[in-house]
This record gives sequence, C-alpha cells and structure tokens, in this order.
Amino acid sequence: MGDAYDDLLDQYARTANLSNAQGHLQWDQEVMMPEGGTPARSQQLSTLSALEHETITDDAVADALADVDRSALDPPERAAVREIERRHERATAVPTDLVEELSATSSDALPKWKQAREADDFDTFAPSLEKLVDLNREYAAHVDPDRDPYEVLFEEYEPYLDIDTAERILERLREELVPLIDAVAESDADIPRPFEGSYDEGAQEDLCRDVLDDLGYDWDRGRLDVAPHPFSSGTQFDARITTRFDESNVLDALSSTVHEFGHATYTQGLPDDAYGSPLGEARDLTVHESQSRFWENHVGRSRPFFERVLPTMAERFPGLADVSPADAYRAANRVYDDNCIRVEADELTYHMHVVLRFEIERDLIRGDLDVAEVPAVWNQKMEEYLGVRPETDSEGCLQDIHWSHGSFGYFPTYTLGSVLAAQVDAALRDDLGDVDAMVRDGDVAPIHDWLTDEIHRHGKRYRTGDLIEAATGDELTADYFLDYVTEKYGAIYDL
Repeated sequence: MGDAYDDLLDQYARTANLSNAQGHLQWDQEVMMPEGGTPARSQQLSTLSALEHETITDDAVADALADVDRSALDPPERAAVREIERRHERATAVPTDLVEELSATSSDALPKWKQAREADDFDTFAPSLEKLVDLNREYAAHVDPDRDPYEVLFEEYEPYLDIDTAERILERLREELVPLIDAVAESDADIPRPFEGSYDEGAQEDLCRDVLDDLGYDWDRGRLDVAPHPFSSGTQFDARITTRFDESNVLDALSSTVHEFGHATYTQGLPDDAYGSPLGEARDLTVHESQSRFWENHVGRSRPFFERVLPTMAERFPGLADVSPADAYRAANRVYDDNCIRVEADELTYHMHVVLRFEIERDLIRGDLDVAEVPAVWNQKMEEYLGVRPETDSEGCLQDIHWSHGSFGYFPTYTLGSVLAAQVDAALRDDLGDVDAMVRDGDVAPIHDWLTDEIHRHGKRYRTGDLIEAATGDELTADYFLDYVTEKYGAIYDL
C-alpha cells in the first residue's frame, strides 16, 4: 500500500512543480518581462498548462488512486489522497486543448488589459474578456453540465464552502453594512488627514521594506517588487510580493504591502517537508485572504501598529514627525464613500466593491449579461452601492486584473476572507492575550507562531470548514466581523 501512496505523491509532485513553474513565469510577466515578450510567454504558459493537465490526468494517477488502501493511511495521508483525487477528477473532465487555450488566451489578455487601462479604452480589452467568458463557460460545462456554471467556477477557488454560503454572507453584509456606512457619512466626526502631501517613491519603498523587516518577512525566501496590481505568489521556499506607489498617498503602498505580506507569510509558513504535496499547499482562497486581511486590517490599520511604525515613517518622511498615533489611526481608517478603487477602499465600503464584481461576473458566466454591457452596469451598480460613478473605465471596470487572468469565481473569497480574518483575530486574542502590546512592541513572533500552528502548517489537510472550526472554535460566521466593524467605526465616528 505504501508503494501506491508513494507513487501517487510522485505523480502529484510533477503536477505541482509544473504549476509552480507557471506561477513564476506569470510573476515575471507582470513584474519583469519586457512588453514584447507576450507571444513567446503565452506559448510557454500554454505548454506548461497542457503538461500539468496531462500529468494530473495520467492513467498512472488513476491507477495509484485505485490501488491505495486508504484505511491503511493516517489522517494526513488520507487528506492528501482526497485532494489529489478531487483535482484528478475535475481535470479529467476537461480536454487538454481547452486548458491550453485558456492559458494562452489569458496570457494574451494581460497586455490587452494593461493597454486598455492605460488608454481608458474598454473596447481594447472587450474581445479578450468575451473569449475568456466563453472558455470558462465551456470549462464549467465539461466539469458538470448540469450545474450552475458560476458555482462550478467558484469551486476552483473555494471547493469546500458552497456558493450558497458565499451569497448568504454577501447579502448579510450588504444589508447590515449599508446602514453603518450611511451613519458614518452622516457623522460630524472630524477625521484628520495628516498624510496628505508628496511622497518620493524610493523613500516609500524603503519604508515598506522597513515595515516588512519589522513584521518578520523572510527575505531569504521572498522579495518585494512593483506591479500595476499588487499580488503575491510562490511557494514556501520562494514567496514573493508586489506593491505599487502613489506619490500623493503614502498609506496606499503601506497597506498593500502589509496585505501581500499576509499572503506571503502564510505561504512561507507551509511545511517545507510537504512541498509538492497537497499537505504543503495553502487551503484555498478564503483562508489565504483571511491571512492578508488579518495583517492588513487587524494589525496594519490598528493604533498599536501606528504607535510602532510612526517613528520609522518620520525617519523616511520628516514632515510626518508631528503626526500622533491617534490621528494616524483615524486617518488610516477613514471611510471614503466617494472612492471608486477597490484596493484603496476602507473595511466597510470594500465589500460593496466585492458585491458589485461578484454580481457582474456571475451574470456574465450565466449568460445574463453581455460583455459590451459591463461598463454601463458597473457604473450603475457603483452608483447604487457606493454613491459614486467612475469618470473613466480605467477607474471603473478596468481597474482589476482578475478577469484578464480568466479568474471568474474569485471575488467572493475577498469578503469571505475578511469575515474569517475577524474570526481568526478574535480566537487569536483569546489565546494570546494582549495582542495590541505585541504589535506595539514589535514582538509579533507569538502571532506568527499561533497562525502557523493553527492554520499554516496544516496545508490542505482539513477541509475549509473543518480548519476554521479547529482554529477558531466556531463555524464560519459574519458575526465576528460585524461586531468588530460596528465597535471600531462606532468609536472612530462617534456613532
């Protein structure tokens, strides 16, 4: 039996390595590759996608799955088999040529999206988006022709939390956050703006590196670069992050960097000895996003964080020397109800951005919305949910990179992750005690250790719901998040 299990892991390791190689090529395309490299890169990624697909669907994987005696395995080994079998079954349903075409199309779509965004010309990107929508519908039909195609695609990113759970949480937040956002808008609280000014990009990068040092980023297994849309990618041995800089807003890059650090520290916390196995891979996007949102919001937007980081900010930008932690904290948590940009949004309005994207991409995949209608519907929903209408498509429907990747079903995990982050924060504080003092003193090692022990080290051993319950003592619920934001913003805005 051990031979069959070992054979299965060997087969899967080849698949994982091909996937990781694609990830690094995609990172290079977004960060380092010259603009003219797209034709070759799309072919390279297409070939690797096909090889990955052929490897996971190989008869040897099917034979090993059939031969392995799961009753003879320990629980982590059975979990690894479960994850490989799930991936094998879904991949087997999809033809290799479709996988190749999806990869090539998304690679070609990336520069089209960049051009469209820079030129504020949706028509430049529309043909690529239309093709990606069609290919994703076809993909979903191969996996399960009898189910909602959007539900099938959502499972690519979150296989163990069903779409009904996602919709229920999104609907609850829409119902309960809107009154809170309205109350904030009507508040007479005077929120300071101490960070308005001009900030050199080089000095901002130095600041971000200082903060990453303080938070415990492992530079031996990571790096910081610049990308049009901040992201993180890699493995436990090479977890890279990117950010972007706005010369008029020093908090933008700082927040993005801390967010991506959260992703990377999860990746770096995966067990080294399980690399190439599901036990060495992150537990999908809700959990991944919970780690980034925990560090971004519950740490990086907290008053203790600014008590810690303001002296460093003043060293890089002497004009900030007189900013108080109280003013910095309130400024960093200002609710911008006129903000069109998701990645610059506060914790409250952010989720209306997610709801908007979720509804549009769901309707695109279900065939209830044409690609040509996206700009108008986007602007309409933006006005309805956020009270603001984008002046350009660049700050509207072209602002996000995800659809150029062919990623449909991804957006709900942003809100699910934020909800889980509040739940994780509550459990962590119950166990560790004075977490604020740890952040204030720069003693974040206990926080890393708790997150690694409760979440990171398990890889994909547990299904999402089981991992959440084991780590926090409760099933996924919006209660913790709603309590957290109600208390926090009630205090900031004197509600």
